[in-house]
Order: sequence, then C-alpha cells, then structure tokens
Amino acid sequence: MLPPEPPPLPALTRAEAELIDRYLDAVDLLGRINPAVHGDTYRRLRAAQALVAKAVALRDALEVMHRRGETEVHATTLARALRVLDGERRTARVGLPPPSDDA
Repeated sequence: MLPPEPPPLPALTRAEAELIDRYLDAVDLLGRINPAVHGDTYRRLRAAQALVAKAVALRDALEVMHRRGETEVHATTLARALRVLDGERRTARVGLPPPSDDA
C-alpha cells in the first residue's frame, strides 16, 4: 500500500520557491549542528561549513524577491508550502529534544 499523496504545493513565485528551498537547506544543516542532539563533532563541523554557502544562497533569494518588488512575505502561503515539504519535522530538529529522565 502506497503512502497518501501529499497536498499540492500552493502557487508560489519562482523567488518564493527559491526562498523556501534555501530556508529548508539552512534548517537541515542547523539540525545537523544542533549541540543538544548526540553526534560527532566532525559531522557538525562539515554542516557548519556548508551552512555558510546556504546562508549566502538564502540571502540571495531574498535579494531577488526585494529587487522584483516582492516586498511582502505571504506567511500563510509560505507556511503551507513548508508543511507540504515536511518543514515541521525538519525545523523540529533545530530545537531542544524533550527532557530525559537523567537530565
């Protein structure tokens, strides 16, 4: 049995889609760097190094939007797009994990 189809992405401008993609790239790397999650320093170092380039790409996406006159961020629409793209799970990795009994 196949998993259910995700809802369709809302209509986005090319710049908005780029913003969402670059934002999620950065979030994924921040999730790898998260010091509250068990892991090794080398993996975190590599993610931090990659984050620099992703932050530049995120800035560039916002600059394109601004230059094109897209002065408002349509948060409701972009939040729907993030949910379709598994943004809730991906952004949750950036936060603190639930407390454990030994903490």
